[in-house]
Amino acid sequence: MKHATLGSLSVGRVGLGCMGMSAFYGGAGTDDAESIRTIHRAIDLGVTLFDTAELYVWGENNNEELVGRALAGRRDDVVLATKFGVKRSAEGGRAVDGTPENVRRSVEGSLQRLGTDRIDLYYQHRMDPATPIEETVGALAELVAEGKILHYGLSEAAEETIRRAHAVHPVTALQTEFSLWTQEPARQQLTVLRELGIGLVPYSPLGRGFLTGAIRSAVALGSDDFRRSNPRFVGENLDANLRIVEAVEAVAAELDATPAQVALAWVVAQGDDIAPIPGTKRVSRLEENVGADALSLSAEQLAFLDAVPPAVGDRYADMSSIGK
Repeated sequence: MKHATLGSLSVGRVGLGCMGMSAFYGGAGTDDAESIRTIHRAIDLGVTLFDTAELYVWGENNNEELVGRALAGRRDDVVLATKFGVKRSAEGGRAVDGTPENVRRSVEGSLQRLGTDRIDLYYQHRMDPATPIEETVGALAELVAEGKILHYGLSEAAEETIRRAHAVHPVTALQTEFSLWTQEPARQQLTVLRELGIGLVPYSPLGRGFLTGAIRSAVALGSDDFRRSNPRFVGENLDANLRIVEAVEAVAAELDATPAQVALAWVVAQGDDIAPIPGTKRVSRLEENVGADALSLSAEQLAFLDAVPPAVGDRYADMSSIGK
């Protein structure tokens, strides 16, 4: 597999997002054995970047623990990324916490659940307006000095926050949504990221599965699938967004490829400092996604896809924690 450069970190340019194995999507946590096979197969295919978070828990399904079990004996073959900074309340809600105390508390918990002595890339999951980013990054820099984390990143951070963080200690990567389904804010942020030498790790590069063409109605989603309440999957928005899928399908037909492969090939074509992390819990989907590494889009195909109008509807029902 070709590689991408995130700051000083080199990774396979197609990674694996592990969230859906344990949380938020329908069927999560129902087949851990297949999820573990998927992680093992990913390593065999040259995938190196694996992404999880302390938030990815659904009932008794803990994604960090699952990933830790899967990587036992193969830890040195991968770049392991996880995230801190979003806590569940006793009432079931969520609160952001970027305090140095929570950084310390969170990293120890993640290390234990992952069964490792270091985290390769440790992200702040959401920014905490009540805690200056300089204080959070100061604590992260201490963890780097101690060897508990090797690199740190930010997720869904605004340009000013990125600059302030980088001034304290170099940021390795920004994780945000980026795909034919969501081109902003990442498109705008790439300017500052490249100025500072920071990589981009797009999550949901397949538009939460929408760009695969497999979702034509929210009715097809499980009752416990959070996408049923996502604005882009509801009513007229979903119908309008199908035009993006149709464009991807048209290019896929030209290349004898799948829509997922075309959507991922478009993302990696945006630069060698970009490493998307499509999520799946099945070996077959993983192999399909990794196939995008060998797919090359022509200038005409890229221009055709670039011209597709953006998706209709907000990315989340609550956007209040995004871009802080």
